[in-house]
Amino acid sequence: MEAVKKALHAFVIALTRLFSSLLPDRVPVTFVGADASRELCQAIAQTGAKKVLVVTDADLVRLGLVARITAALADAGVEASVYDGVEPDPTFDQVGEGYARLVRDGCGAVLAVGGGSPMDAAKVIAAMATNGGDAQKLAGMFRVRKPPLPLYAIPTTAGTGSEVTLAAVVSDSKTHVKSFVVDPKILPAMAALDPSLMTGLPPHITAATGMDALTHAVESYIAKTSTPRTEGWATAAVKMIFENLPKACADGTDLEARKAMALASYYAGLAFTRTSVGYVHAIAHTFGAFYRTPHGRANAIVLPHVLEFSKGPARDRLAALADVVGVGRGGGPEAKAQAFIDAVRELMARIDIPSTLADLREEDVAPIARQALAEATFNYPVPRYMTRPEAEGLIRRILA
Repeated sequence: MEAVKKALHAFVIALTRLFSSLLPDRVPVTFVGADASRELCQAIAQTGAKKVLVVTDADLVRLGLVARITAALADAGVEASVYDGVEPDPTFDQVGEGYARLVRDGCGAVLAVGGGSPMDAAKVIAAMATNGGDAQKLAGMFRVRKPPLPLYAIPTTAGTGSEVTLAAVVSDSKTHVKSFVVDPKILPAMAALDPSLMTGLPPHITAATGMDALTHAVESYIAKTSTPRTEGWATAAVKMIFENLPKACADGTDLEARKAMALASYYAGLAFTRTSVGYVHAIAHTFGAFYRTPHGRANAIVLPHVLEFSKGPARDRLAALADVVGVGRGGGPEAKAQAFIDAVRELMARIDIPSTLADLREEDVAPIARQALAEATFNYPVPRYMTRPEAEGLIRRILA
């Protein structure tokens, strides 16, 4: 059995490396800075676009952020139609409504404004417009046959890195089963990292989304599929997050810290979309399914526990990350690896992320472990696979 596991592990790593090698080298044309969103709107106009569907959520409309974008589009001579029906974990119903708005208003391009959910919805809507209008037929790997409508992105949180990833997640509103649309064609053509749009984020959202970016970077770095290129992106993200996330949480108006966090999220997105993720995401996904725990917060709570589990085979990688953030100086690899894990916990404490999940119940431990293992085992290129008892023991340590 152990030989079979090793063979399957090697197969997953080889398959992920092959997938990564097929990805295009291009990244979105990216504008960075306090006026980046306006620059993007001007660039959209220069492509000849006349009418754009802005895909967003109602909260961003209420906060006035979307009005700033539509005004910038209007100044550039582009008309905007706003679809603000996206909710966390967008559903096929929601992307269908957005697509209907796009068709009704004759939009020739799509602009995502928001966090990961509007980004996911916008990617799928843009692909639906040129691929028959049925989102469910796009679910899976490389099923977007024709190039989507021109797609642009303005993230308003620094966490998901969705502006540089080639995947979108859509849920069934009845079964709550999530479907993945994965295709290089849904990568946005242009993006704006505008810290001025992030200054109003409350500390708890800043903290959770920042830890989401950290998880992307760390899981990418310790993945068996990491490469020198992804390692460069991941380590840059880790360093920037440790240096700037506490600043952004303490003072939301700190534009330099906000810009650094936006770039860190961007770099982490570039890294993990080429290496995949691991057990942190698998367990966090189940917390979201069971308790609707915000994804970044769930990732943060799980992260140090999975790093402890992975410390053996990932020791040297974690030790290298200790050097990146300046902890464990003078120690050997084992001490440095532990110092990095301890630094993650200290960072969580500084930004008020709890170490346990209050909603977690003992009776849910076994089904959560089962679901997480089904997602990760022989799918993710993790340093080490978990057994069912190991997964259940790890999850029990998160009980409040």
